[in-house]
Amino acid sequence: MKSIRGAIAVVENNEESIMSSSKKLINEILINNAITENNIEFVIFTVTSDITEAFPAKAFRELGMTSIAAIDTLAPNINSDLSGCIRILIYLNKDLEEINHVYLEDAKKLRPDR
Repeated sequence: MKSIRGAIAVVENNEESIMSSSKKLINEILINNAITENNIEFVIFTVTSDITEAFPAKAFRELGMTSIAAIDTLAPNINSDLSGCIRILIYLNKDLEEINHVYLEDAKKLRPDR
């Protein structure tokens, strides 16, 4: 089993921003790794404590991913963490030769090697 990581920040704490940012992150991961719903086993989303107005997994559902288990959880409250950060971990049932983790906007700071 393989997995893909990704994150986006700084997301505003309102439903529109959370949904659009989550969809942008999800779509970038799907495109950059040439995967479809059939390749995904399950997904875990984490949000920083300042994201309180919507669940990122709802965006996953709105993109039509209804056959996949997805859950939201709160990230550890770390003082130096980015604010307004949504992270995703996608578990696959497909072996990829190359995995492209996706870090967008201010979340690029989390992985300067990407």
